[in-house]
Amino acid sequence: MKVVGYIRVSTSEQANEGVSLAAQEAKLRAYCTALDLELVALVADAGVSAKNLARPGLTEALALLDSGAAEGLLVCKLDRLTRSVRDLGTLLDGYFATRCHLLSVADSVDTRSAGGRLVLNILTSVAAWEREACAERTSAALRHKVALGEFVGAPRLGVAVVDGAIQEVAEERATVERILELRASGLSLRAVAARLAAEGHQTKRGGKWAAATVRLVLRREGVA
Repeated sequence: MKVVGYIRVSTSEQANEGVSLAAQEAKLRAYCTALDLELVALVADAGVSAKNLARPGLTEALALLDSGAAEGLLVCKLDRLTRSVRDLGTLLDGYFATRCHLLSVADSVDTRSAGGRLVLNILTSVAAWEREACAERTSAALRHKVALGEFVGAPRLGVAVVDGAIQEVAEERATVERILELRASGLSLRAVAARLAAEGHQTKRGGKWAAATVRLVLRREGVA
């Protein structure tokens, strides 16, 4: 069977040193030799995270599957392909459910066999369970904090959270009052933002003032 090998490292240091990429390539070539697979291409994403599927190397690998130049995609481990359950599901539906095969060396996945498909389904189910369990734990922890009267969320402009309690920040509060004053004078949101920048007022995170930022402050102050 013709396969395209896909390798990836997420940090620029690994990409520059090439150690991890070289190790992945060696494993894929050895695997192809052992299982009598024809490696038609080897593509890499160097220094690219797996936060989504928009990666140059992966796009090239999938294009080879689309064109029929390769019948399967080979990776050292599934997390080289993606760390997202949703993205894995997208790839399964678009490529590996019927028309192409997915092979992973470390995970013992080979969708050419029923056993390989079973392993992949189990791994996907476990990953989905862990994501949902993590979300439940986070939600429970937040509810507990709320029940104890602790502050939850990002503090608005004008206040800070110290030991779980809200305290006013005088300089920030002065900025809020200035926003209310400028808006009451009839200035547009954009004009208020420009005036704040000109006067040297700081946003909560030290960024640039914009109409949307001013609008958010006003909403939190109960002003439409």
